[in-house]
Amino acid sequence: MSSATVFAVFAAAFIALAVFYLFFYRTWRRDRELKQPFPEVWRKHLQSAVPLYCQLPTQLKKTLEKQVQLFLAEKDFYGCDGFEVNDRVRVAIAGHACLLTVMRSYADYDEVRSILVYPDVYRVRAPERDGMVVSVSNQVRAGEASSMGQVVLAWAECESGAMQAKSTHNVILHEFAHQLDYLDGSADGAPPLSGEHAEEWQQTMTIAYDNLRHSLKHQRKSWLDPYGATKPAEFFAVLTETFYQQPQHLKEQQPAVYNLLRDFYRIDPEELARG
Repeated sequence: MSSATVFAVFAAAFIALAVFYLFFYRTWRRDRELKQPFPEVWRKHLQSAVPLYCQLPTQLKKTLEKQVQLFLAEKDFYGCDGFEVNDRVRVAIAGHACLLTVMRSYADYDEVRSILVYPDVYRVRAPERDGMVVSVSNQVRAGEASSMGQVVLAWAECESGAMQAKSTHNVILHEFAHQLDYLDGSADGAPPLSGEHAEEWQQTMTIAYDNLRHSLKHQRKSWLDPYGATKPAEFFAVLTETFYQQPQHLKEQQPAVYNLLRDFYRIDPEELARG
């Protein structure tokens, strides 16, 4: 048997295994996982740590629970700086993350591999560029996301923001919104859309982004956390926080933006809040 033939056989076998994994094994594994009952203690964690969970209709609660179950089975959690990741931490993070996909597809998180959790805000050394000059600075962060499928969170920020129903901030939603933004290869403030939807998104979000930056430039009271004005990717992530945490405010201030996010996430938090 020639080397070319051997190579072709191995290549065919590799492709067959890849297809089996992507289309059969993953589905089989997930079906097997979902045959296990959702632990009651996890449900209590969702009730106490994910305020919006209690507002969901019964069927949507079940969908969220299924996604949380898969998330916890498939994603690796690591405690940093001595932080202990227990079930409450894992369920709380998974619950908030899956609010973004509960009406979309859990497959949106297929590329998310690991979640690193620090006890509080943490410092990183990050490069900064000023023209041709590149320097390194120490930055304090509450979270970050990467295109390599990693999310980093500061637990103290999760507790003070995400788990408080009236909070304006939710670092978990923020970082996992970045993961959705990465679905098309880059975090640019425009998640995967096509045709008229992409065009409408571009036009509406550009107007809103420019409006926010103009308000801040002229020292007017802004309708969104100023951090959203740093770049389009952060604008989308901060908008996602506000959409879920302060839906009525966003709907009043930017109805067109609210409608776009409602269509993208396929859920209406303002309607859920009204009961």
